[in-house]
Amino acid sequence: MNIGKIDLVVVTKSTSTMALMRDGKVLRRYHIALGDRPLGHKLQEGDQRTPEGRYTLDYKKSDSAYYRAIHISYPNEEDQLRASALGIQPGGQIMIHGQNPRSSLSAAEAQQYNWTDGCIAITNPQMDELWRAIDEGTPIEILP
Repeated sequence: MNIGKIDLVVVTKSTSTMALMRDGKVLRRYHIALGDRPLGHKLQEGDQRTPEGRYTLDYKKSDSAYYRAIHISYPNEEDQLRASALGIQPGGQIMIHGQNPRSSLSAAEAQQYNWTDGCIAITNPQMDELWRAIDEGTPIEILP
């Protein structure tokens, strides 16, 4: 079933879920995989964490190494200021993406582990649905 366009993506890291929303209603919910260190807000490049806060899905990348990818607008101004004050690099290239084509695991097996470098992974069929459901500029809220 085609869910049409959505107006918000909500990721809840503590439950490893992503909700696709329109007009305050959940249209679809996916199980997600995160980075090796899912607790806490991303602070610096290489920390294996997924950022927390409100961002934008600002562009789609069809030639991703992980099937398809949708870029998350991390770091925002607040993230950059925090990193600068700490004298560290905030990192970037945080995406929602599909599965690793080089993995020997099935998508169902891979989604049981936090295997990304801080990105948000979903299955390839879920990625196809999300790809159709969002427009560039759709907001994403990432909760602890």
